[in-house]
Amino acid sequence: MKVLIIFETVEGQTRKIVDAIEHQVRAAGHDVRHFDASDKLAALSFDGIDKVVLAAPVHERRHPEGFEVLVGTSLEELSARDTLLISVSLKAAFPEGLEEAQDYLVEMEMRTGFEPDKELLLAGAVRTASYGYFESQIVQNVALKGRKIELVDGVCEFTDWDALSRKVDAFLDL
Repeated sequence: MKVLIIFETVEGQTRKIVDAIEHQVRAAGHDVRHFDASDKLAALSFDGIDKVVLAAPVHERRHPEGFEVLVGTSLEELSARDTLLISVSLKAAFPEGLEEAQDYLVEMEMRTGFEPDKELLLAGAVRTASYGYFESQIVQNVALKGRKIELVDGVCEFTDWDALSRKVDAFLDL
């Protein structure tokens, strides 16, 4: 089986998630390649691809515009294959934020016209070194709602790696 991972990352956590998926797919004996949607000059090919994993972070209530455009313009190719869409957001880290995290995904699906076969709301990470004052205030007061978090080298990861692994296994029909 050949798996294509289409992704975009902003702060690096989605790329870390993609690397974990790529490793898992290869360990299961499948071929995998990835496509960074932020590379505007790269050519995307679905030739020989059986399944597609799409992954992107949410910032300011939406996924990256370039990622959404790519998804919206690839509807025919995506609908011909099994798809798993992973939406990465801090809202997915907390039970009371799951409804809002789902709203981000629904809004993207409405904008692009894309309905994946499977979905995963996955928590991202806080990376304080990449934030200016405004971003740090939004993260602290909106995304985290004032929660105090433990930072290790300026990072606090909320990603549930076990949930990701289980979802990818199920997607690969393992």
